[in-house]
Amino acid sequence: MRKILTIAGSDSSGGAGIQADLKTFLANGTYGMSVITAITAQNTTGVFAIQDIDSMIVKAQLDAVFTDIVPDAVKIGMVSAPELIHVIAQALKQYGAKNIVLDTVMVSTSGCSLLKPEAKQALMEELLPLAKVITPNIPEAEVLADRKIETKQDMELAVQRIADKTNAAILIKGGHLKESADDLLYMEGTMHWLTGKRIQTENTHGTGCTLSSAIAANLGKEMELVDAVKSAKYYLAGALAAGLDLGNGNGPVHHGWNLTTITESKIK
Repeated sequence: MRKILTIAGSDSSGGAGIQADLKTFLANGTYGMSVITAITAQNTTGVFAIQDIDSMIVKAQLDAVFTDIVPDAVKIGMVSAPELIHVIAQALKQYGAKNIVLDTVMVSTSGCSLLKPEAKQALMEELLPLAKVITPNIPEAEVLADRKIETKQDMELAVQRIADKTNAAILIKGGHLKESADDLLYMEGTMHWLTGKRIQTENTHGTGCTLSSAIAANLGKEMELVDAVKSAKYYLAGALAAGLDLGNGNGPVHHGWNLTTITESKIK
Protein backbone atom coordinates (compact mmCIF):
# COMPACT_ATOMS: atom_id res chain seq x y z
CA MET A 1 0.00 0.00 0.00
CA ARG A 2 1.27 3.47 -0.90
CA LYS A 3 2.01 5.78 2.03
CA ILE A 4 0.89 9.43 2.02
CA LEU A 5 1.79 12.11 4.59
CA THR A 6 -0.33 15.15 5.40
CA ILE A 7 1.26 18.17 7.08
CA ALA A 8 -1.63 20.36 8.19
CA GLY A 9 -3.85 21.63 10.99
CA SER A 10 -6.49 19.69 12.91
CA ASP A 11 -10.18 20.45 12.34
CA SER A 12 -12.27 19.66 15.42
CA SER A 13 -15.39 19.13 13.29
CA GLY A 14 -13.65 16.50 11.15
CA GLY A 15 -14.54 18.04 7.80
CA ALA A 16 -11.25 19.68 6.80
CA GLY A 17 -7.57 19.63 7.67
CA ILE A 18 -5.84 16.51 8.96
CA GLN A 19 -9.13 14.66 9.47
CA ALA A 20 -10.33 15.23 5.89
CA ASP A 21 -6.90 14.31 4.55
CA LEU A 22 -6.71 10.98 6.36
CA LYS A 23 -10.24 10.04 5.28
CA THR A 24 -9.37 10.91 1.69
CA PHE A 25 -6.16 8.88 1.74
CA LEU A 26 -8.04 5.83 2.98
CA ALA A 27 -10.89 6.26 0.50
CA ASN A 28 -8.34 6.39 -2.30
CA GLY A 29 -6.63 3.17 -1.23
CA THR A 30 -3.55 4.58 0.49
CA TYR A 31 -2.09 4.57 4.02
CA GLY A 32 -2.29 7.97 5.71
CA MET A 33 0.16 9.57 8.16
CA SER A 34 0.05 13.02 9.73
CA VAL A 35 2.21 15.84 11.05
CA ILE A 36 -0.06 18.26 12.91
CA THR A 37 0.91 21.94 12.63
CA ALA A 38 -1.97 23.53 14.55
CA ILE A 39 -5.03 22.77 16.64
CA THR A 40 -8.15 24.66 15.56
CA ALA A 41 -11.60 25.04 17.06
CA GLN A 42 -13.84 25.10 14.00
CA ASN A 43 -16.93 23.77 12.32
CA THR A 44 -18.71 24.43 9.05
CA THR A 45 -19.61 27.99 10.11
CA GLY A 46 -16.12 29.25 10.93
CA VAL A 47 -12.80 29.03 12.75
CA PHE A 48 -13.02 30.18 16.36
CA ALA A 49 -9.51 29.58 17.76
CA ILE A 50 -6.09 28.50 16.49
CA GLN A 51 -3.11 27.24 18.47
CA ASP A 52 0.08 26.57 16.52
CA ILE A 53 2.10 23.52 17.50
CA ASP A 54 5.64 24.24 18.71
CA SER A 55 8.09 24.05 15.80
CA MET A 56 10.28 21.49 17.60
CA ILE A 57 7.29 19.17 18.01
CA VAL A 58 6.56 19.56 14.31
CA LYS A 59 10.20 18.72 13.55
CA ALA A 60 10.02 15.65 15.81
CA GLN A 61 6.88 14.44 14.03
CA LEU A 62 8.59 14.83 10.66
CA ASP A 63 11.68 12.96 11.83
CA ALA A 64 9.57 10.14 13.27
CA VAL A 65 7.72 9.63 9.98
CA PHE A 66 10.60 9.94 7.54
CA THR A 67 13.02 7.73 9.50
CA ASP A 68 10.55 4.83 9.56
CA ILE A 69 7.64 4.88 7.09
CA VAL A 70 8.89 6.91 4.13
CA PRO A 71 5.99 8.67 2.32
CA ASP A 72 5.35 8.16 -1.38
CA ALA A 73 3.74 11.63 -1.49
CA VAL A 74 3.26 14.60 0.83
CA LYS A 75 0.33 16.99 1.09
CA ILE A 76 0.93 20.32 2.87
CA GLY A 77 -2.07 22.23 4.13
CA MET A 78 -2.41 24.83 6.88
CA VAL A 79 0.99 26.13 8.02
CA SER A 80 0.35 29.54 9.51
CA ALA A 81 3.70 30.64 11.01
CA PRO A 82 7.09 31.31 9.36
CA GLU A 83 9.02 29.24 11.90
CA LEU A 84 6.85 26.21 11.07
CA ILE A 85 7.35 26.76 7.36
CA HIS A 86 11.12 26.88 7.85
CA VAL A 87 11.21 23.63 9.86
CA ILE A 88 9.00 21.83 7.34
CA ALA A 89 10.99 23.02 4.33
CA GLN A 90 14.28 21.97 5.91
CA ALA A 91 12.96 18.50 6.77
CA LEU A 92 11.49 17.92 3.32
CA LYS A 93 14.84 18.80 1.73
CA GLN A 94 16.79 16.73 4.27
CA TYR A 95 14.76 13.59 3.56
CA GLY A 96 14.33 14.12 -0.17
CA ALA A 97 10.53 14.14 -0.01
CA LYS A 98 8.81 13.51 -3.34
CA ASN A 99 5.42 14.24 -4.91
CA ILE A 100 4.75 17.30 -2.72
CA VAL A 101 1.28 18.81 -3.14
CA LEU A 102 1.09 22.30 -1.62
CA ASP A 103 -2.41 23.50 -0.82
CA THR A 104 -1.69 27.20 -0.26
CA VAL A 105 -4.14 27.55 2.62
CA MET A 106 -4.61 31.22 3.43
CA VAL A 107 -8.34 31.62 4.08
CA SER A 108 -10.92 29.03 5.12
CA THR A 109 -14.05 28.36 3.06
CA SER A 110 -16.02 30.37 5.65
CA GLY A 111 -13.69 33.36 5.16
CA CYS A 112 -11.42 33.04 8.22
CA SER A 113 -7.74 33.96 7.80
CA LEU A 114 -5.45 30.96 8.37
CA LEU A 115 -2.06 32.40 7.37
CA LYS A 116 -0.24 35.00 9.44
CA PRO A 117 0.79 38.02 7.32
CA GLU A 118 4.48 37.47 8.10
CA ALA A 119 4.26 33.86 6.86
CA LYS A 120 3.28 34.74 3.27
CA GLN A 121 6.84 35.44 2.14
CA ALA A 122 8.19 32.34 3.86
CA LEU A 123 5.54 30.23 2.12
CA MET A 124 6.49 31.60 -1.28
CA GLU A 125 10.25 31.44 -0.76
CA GLU A 126 10.60 28.12 1.08
CA LEU A 127 7.68 25.84 0.20
CA LEU A 128 6.75 26.84 -3.36
CA PRO A 129 10.14 25.74 -4.76
CA LEU A 130 9.70 22.26 -3.22
CA ALA A 131 6.23 21.52 -4.57
CA LYS A 132 5.34 19.34 -7.54
CA VAL A 133 1.94 21.03 -7.74
CA ILE A 134 0.26 23.88 -5.86
CA THR A 135 -3.54 24.16 -5.56
CA PRO A 136 -4.68 27.73 -4.79
CA ASN A 137 -8.28 28.85 -5.02
CA ILE A 138 -8.92 32.19 -6.69
CA PRO A 139 -8.46 34.42 -3.59
CA GLU A 140 -5.17 32.64 -2.87
CA ALA A 141 -4.09 32.86 -6.51
CA GLU A 142 -4.77 36.60 -6.37
CA VAL A 143 -2.31 36.89 -3.48
CA LEU A 144 0.32 34.74 -5.19
CA ALA A 145 -0.04 36.55 -8.53
CA ASP A 146 -0.65 40.00 -7.03
CA ARG A 147 -3.54 40.66 -9.40
CA LYS A 148 -7.35 40.51 -9.41
CA ILE A 149 -9.01 37.44 -10.94
CA GLU A 150 -12.57 37.78 -12.20
CA THR A 151 -12.56 35.87 -15.51
CA LYS A 152 -10.98 32.81 -17.10
CA GLN A 153 -8.64 35.12 -18.99
CA ASP A 154 -7.56 36.59 -15.66
CA MET A 155 -6.82 33.04 -14.46
CA GLU A 156 -4.56 32.45 -17.47
CA LEU A 157 -2.64 35.67 -16.82
CA ALA A 158 -2.37 34.92 -13.10
CA VAL A 159 -1.15 31.37 -13.55
CA GLN A 160 1.69 32.55 -15.76
CA ARG A 161 2.69 35.15 -13.17
CA ILE A 162 2.68 32.49 -10.44
CA ALA A 163 4.67 30.16 -12.69
CA ASP A 164 7.48 32.73 -12.75
CA LYS A 165 7.89 32.14 -8.99
CA THR A 166 7.99 28.34 -8.96
CA ASN A 167 8.84 25.31 -11.06
CA ALA A 168 5.72 23.56 -9.76
CA ALA A 169 2.60 22.81 -11.74
CA ILE A 170 -0.30 25.08 -10.71
CA LEU A 171 -3.96 24.17 -10.32
CA ILE A 172 -6.12 27.27 -9.87
CA LYS A 173 -9.55 26.21 -8.63
CA GLY A 174 -12.26 28.26 -10.31
CA GLY A 175 -15.16 27.89 -7.91
CA HIS A 176 -15.16 31.61 -7.06
CA LEU A 177 -15.76 32.61 -10.68
CA LYS A 178 -19.18 33.99 -11.56
CA GLU A 179 -19.19 32.76 -15.15
CA SER A 180 -18.15 29.14 -14.50
CA ALA A 181 -16.50 26.78 -12.04
CA ASP A 182 -13.76 25.69 -14.44
CA ASP A 183 -10.30 24.87 -13.07
CA LEU A 184 -6.99 25.65 -14.76
CA LEU A 185 -3.98 23.33 -14.57
CA TYR A 186 -0.71 24.83 -15.79
CA MET A 187 2.27 22.52 -16.24
CA GLU A 188 5.37 22.53 -18.41
CA GLY A 189 4.23 25.61 -20.32
CA THR A 190 0.80 24.21 -21.21
CA MET A 191 -2.62 25.18 -19.87
CA HIS A 192 -5.20 22.44 -19.32
CA TRP A 193 -8.77 23.63 -18.72
CA LEU A 194 -10.85 21.25 -16.58
CA THR A 195 -14.49 22.09 -17.17
CA GLY A 196 -17.80 20.79 -15.86
CA LYS A 197 -21.03 21.51 -14.06
CA ARG A 198 -21.39 22.97 -10.59
CA ILE A 199 -22.88 20.82 -7.87
CA GLN A 200 -25.29 22.93 -5.83
CA THR A 201 -24.70 21.98 -2.21
CA GLU A 202 -24.25 23.52 1.22
CA ASN A 203 -21.69 20.88 2.21
CA THR A 204 -18.43 22.34 0.90
CA HIS A 205 -16.45 22.51 4.15
CA GLY A 206 -13.04 20.96 3.49
CA THR A 207 -13.32 20.63 -0.28
CA GLY A 208 -9.89 22.17 -0.87
CA CYS A 209 -8.24 19.84 1.64
CA THR A 210 -9.98 16.84 0.12
CA LEU A 211 -8.99 17.72 -3.45
CA SER A 212 -5.31 18.26 -2.68
CA SER A 213 -5.18 15.09 -0.58
CA ALA A 214 -6.73 13.04 -3.37
CA ILE A 215 -4.15 14.45 -5.79
CA ALA A 216 -1.36 13.47 -3.37
CA ALA A 217 -2.79 9.96 -3.01
CA ASN A 218 -2.92 9.58 -6.79
CA LEU A 219 0.64 10.85 -7.24
CA GLY A 220 1.76 8.41 -4.56
CA LYS A 221 0.21 5.66 -6.69
CA GLU A 222 2.43 6.84 -9.57
CA MET A 223 -0.30 8.46 -11.66
CA GLU A 224 0.77 11.14 -14.11
CA LEU A 225 -0.13 14.60 -12.82
CA VAL A 226 -2.97 15.34 -15.26
CA ASP A 227 -4.54 11.95 -14.53
CA ALA A 228 -4.02 12.46 -10.78
CA VAL A 229 -5.91 15.77 -10.91
CA LYS A 230 -8.73 14.36 -13.04
CA SER A 231 -9.19 11.38 -10.75
CA ALA A 232 -9.17 13.65 -7.68
CA LYS A 233 -11.86 15.86 -9.23
CA TYR A 234 -14.04 12.84 -9.95
CA TYR A 235 -13.62 11.66 -6.38
CA LEU A 236 -14.54 15.05 -4.91
CA ALA A 237 -17.53 15.48 -7.22
CA GLY A 238 -18.81 12.05 -6.26
CA ALA A 239 -18.44 12.77 -2.56
CA LEU A 240 -20.40 16.01 -2.84
CA ALA A 241 -23.03 14.56 -5.14
CA ALA A 242 -23.74 11.97 -2.42
CA GLY A 243 -25.01 14.89 -0.33
CA LEU A 244 -24.32 13.62 3.21
CA ASP A 245 -25.70 16.31 5.54
CA LEU A 246 -24.54 16.10 9.18
CA GLY A 247 -25.13 19.68 10.32
CA ASN A 248 -28.04 21.46 11.96
CA GLY A 249 -28.66 23.77 9.01
CA ASN A 250 -26.95 26.82 10.54
CA GLY A 251 -23.91 26.77 8.27
CA PRO A 252 -23.32 29.13 5.34
CA VAL A 253 -24.21 28.14 1.80
CA HIS A 254 -21.26 27.91 -0.60
CA HIS A 255 -21.73 26.95 -4.22
CA GLY A 256 -19.08 25.67 -6.60
CA TRP A 257 -15.57 24.21 -6.36
CA ASN A 258 -16.82 20.88 -7.75
CA LEU A 259 -17.09 19.16 -11.10
CA THR A 260 -19.27 16.32 -12.31
CA THR A 261 -17.59 15.95 -15.70
CA ILE A 262 -14.17 16.93 -16.93
CA THR A 263 -12.94 17.86 -20.37
CA GLU A 264 -9.57 19.21 -21.27
CA SER A 265 -8.18 21.77 -23.67
CA LYS A 266 -4.56 22.70 -24.17
CA ILE A 267 -3.39 26.21 -24.88
CA LYS A 268 0.21 26.83 -25.87
